[in-house]
Parts: sequence; C-alpha cells; structure tokens
Amino acid sequence: MRKRVPFFTTLFMLLLSAGIAVGCVLYFTFRHKNIVTHEGRPAFLLIPHEADFEQLMDSLTVNGHLKFEKTFRWAARHENLPDNVHPGRYALDPDMNNQELARKLAMGWQDPLNLVISGTIRTFERLATVLSGNLEIDSATVLACLRNDSLIHSFGFDSVSLRAMFIPNTYQVYWDISGEQLLDRMHREYVKFWTSERKEKAGNIGMTPLQVSTLASIVYEETKKTDEMPAVAGVYMNRLRINMPLQADPTLIFAAQDYSIRRVLRKHTRIDSPYNTYKYRGLPPGPISVPSIEAIDAVLHYDRHKHLYFCAREDFSGYHNFASTLSDHMKNARRFQRALTERLRQEGQAK
Repeated sequence: MRKRVPFFTTLFMLLLSAGIAVGCVLYFTFRHKNIVTHEGRPAFLLIPHEADFEQLMDSLTVNGHLKFEKTFRWAARHENLPDNVHPGRYALDPDMNNQELARKLAMGWQDPLNLVISGTIRTFERLATVLSGNLEIDSATVLACLRNDSLIHSFGFDSVSLRAMFIPNTYQVYWDISGEQLLDRMHREYVKFWTSERKEKAGNIGMTPLQVSTLASIVYEETKKTDEMPAVAGVYMNRLRINMPLQADPTLIFAAQDYSIRRVLRKHTRIDSPYNTYKYRGLPPGPISVPSIEAIDAVLHYDRHKHLYFCAREDFSGYHNFASTLSDHMKNARRFQRALTERLRQEGQAK
C-alpha cells in the first residue's frame, strides 16, 4: 500500500496542475481584462458595413486595443463572432474582458452617439453636412435623401417646407444609420416636438406649425439674442396683422441665394421671388433656415406691443432699438449710422 501513495500523489498533482493550467487558459481567454485604451478612457471601434472578422481584428490590433490578440481570437470563436460581424460603433472599456467584448460585438450591441443640430443652417448642403456629422454615411448620401421628393413627401413635406422638419437639439443615433432612417428619425422628433399644446398655441395666434416655423426662421436670422426674440416676433406679427409688408432683409438674402451679402441694397428689393417680403405681403412660402426652438417658442409667445420697426443698437451689442412710428425708427437708424461711421473711422486710424 505504501508503494501506491507516490503514484496517486503524483497523479493528483498532475491532475491539479492540469486543472490549474486549464483554469489559467480559460481565465486569460474569457475573463482576463485585455482591452487597452488611451489613458484608460473608453475608446470606440467603428465597424463599417461589409466588414469581415479579419477587418475587425485589424481595427483592434492596428489601434493597439488588445494586449493579447490570440486570447481574444479564442473568445471570439467561442462567441461565434467570426460569423456574426455587425456594423456599428462600439465602446471599448478597459474594464471589459475578452468574453464581454466578443459577445458585445457578436450580438451587435453598439453604442449610440450624439447628433447635434445647431448653428445657422440655411442650405440643404449645410444641413446634410450637419446631419452626417460623425456618422458612417457621408453628406452626399444625406443630401440625396433631402432632395428625394418621394421620400420627403412621405413625411408630409416638400422642398419648400422641409427645413421646418428639423428641430435643433441633441439626439442619440446609431453610427450605421441610413439616410432614410435618419430622416424618419427627424420626422418622429418633429412630431414629438409639435405637441398638442404647441399646436393649440399656434392656432390661437392664427398660424399653422409651418407658418410658425417660417416666421421663426426670419426671427432667428434677425437676432441670436434669445431674450429679444419675442419682441422681434411681435414686430412681424404686428405687420402681418395690418397687412404691412414684412420687409425682412434675411428673406432677400435667401431670395438672392447669396449669403455673402452683408448689407441689403435697393437692387435686392427688386428681386422677383416669393421670398421677397418687400415686394410680396405676408409670409414667404417656407422657412429660410432651420429655426431654433427658442425662435419657434418666441413666435408662439410673441410680445404684445405696438412696435412696427426695429434697428440695431448703436452700442453694437447685437440687440435692437424698437419703434412704433417711422419717424422714431429713422432717429434710431441715424443714431446707429453715426455710431457705425465713427467706429469705421477709428478702425481706419488704428491701421
């Protein structure tokens, strides 16, 4: 019996060693933290459409995101990733292990990104650039969707009214979203934005949502001061009420399709366009830019005052002086012109 003890002891030690070895292999294959990112911050893996497993591996290795490539390949095969590569944007966390990353990629559990619609957006080209932003699709693809009449008609818009469908805000979308899906998402956000309360307020001031957006686009072009927008909207509402031409300079710039114009001249007032609010009364056919939420709400809650005119302040603050009569307006205009002439003179002397 004593002679058998070393044999069983040896066998036990061999089995124990084998078990430890298998455990180590399994640990390093599945549970070991194998992800490397810059300074420990999350990184993102972008997998385009039509990419295969080896292209995925290239993206991980070339960018140095794996400590041990072989162990991740083992985990990837276990999760059947080579046959289930999904396009998308995936966050890589340094606390993830091989199995977690392989499963995330195999299941297509991608992470959304923020799509921010902001700034002055007048043309469809600019809108396409803003929308495509950091997405897989490029601006040319989005622009083609914006110019696809049958597509935009399916949302209840046309090329004249389409700018109203985009509500400036921050939205979470997936990197691999298609152009059609993106426009569908924007339309659903538009429907959410125009709540029954906002629609009711539009009706109370005698406007449709499209008309509100159209006037809001003019207000937004006239002032970026959100606290002044209701006052500017009030001026235009007063003009509409008495059937006075809006005489909004931004509409002439839109009609001319020349956004380099800094000062509207008499020749611009002769442009034959439905957007020429010097020549044609009432609102133009549609928005001249994508209006901000603040501008839309400023129209819905416009200031009730008696002003019919406004002119840039002589302090160049970006705010305006308002007037109820043409004579008072001309006084404000002359005051601004004197201040502008003096500023130009001082700038000339400084040179």
